[in-house]
Amino acid sequence: MSMLRIPRFRFNAVLGGLFLGVVVAMALLSLVWTPYPPMKVHFTALLKPPSAAHWFGTDKYGHDVLSGVMAGASISLGIACLSVGFAVVLGTALGLLAGYLKGTADRVLMVVSDALLAFPGLLLALGVIVIVGRDHSVGAIVLALGLAYTPSVLRVVRGTVMSVREREYIEASRVIGNSEWKTMVKHVLPNCLAPIIVLATSMLGWVILSESSLSFLGLGAPPEMASWGNMLAAARPYIERAAWLGIAPGLCLAVTLLGINLMGDAIRDRFDPRMEGQR
Repeated sequence: MSMLRIPRFRFNAVLGGLFLGVVVAMALLSLVWTPYPPMKVHFTALLKPPSAAHWFGTDKYGHDVLSGVMAGASISLGIACLSVGFAVVLGTALGLLAGYLKGTADRVLMVVSDALLAFPGLLLALGVIVIVGRDHSVGAIVLALGLAYTPSVLRVVRGTVMSVREREYIEASRVIGNSEWKTMVKHVLPNCLAPIIVLATSMLGWVILSESSLSFLGLGAPPEMASWGNMLAAARPYIERAAWLGIAPGLCLAVTLLGINLMGDAIRDRFDPRMEGQR
């Protein structure tokens, strides 16, 4: 039975890696080359359908959709990676403190975390954007999304820390004279890496979807950026006249999320000991 499940792990890793590889390659290529300047207005090519000159057509300003989709890949992936990195660093630090030191710090952090987790990530990000100001800056989006997903990282790290802090090698580290901070960083933190990697992979898809949703609502990336959310918002009034405007960014978003989910499943199968018999 386990032999039949080996191809599933490999299938997820290979197919997910292929999808993500295409998107990452497109994002990197857009930094040095696109068929047309993504945000340059072409008055002679307004709302042109797909053709040899414009493979995915053009929008109401004459922007080449393919060029916009390529630029949007770098914007979406960049914002997502920065947001996830922020959430992982802050959530890991707070989770270590809460799980290892316990006491008042643990109680306060858990009360705050529970309160934040009562809200969906997107709704919490909206609230943070309202607080920090709707200046349409990438920094504000990264801060909002990072803070919105920090509680998830905090709880995962805290749970892992609490499961290992009483083990023999932790006590041995204290006995030989290592400080609490050294023990926490040298012996406790490495045990948190596997669940953090699994969670961060899943969060990458959530953050990309959240960023696109915020941009679609006009609260995300600046309007002058060719993000996928902005492109979908611009395509909404033309869904009957120019359906091609939303197809390309929508497909790219779907392929990216599918690739991340497949890679997340493969990484979970690799690092989660509970999946040992299913590889």
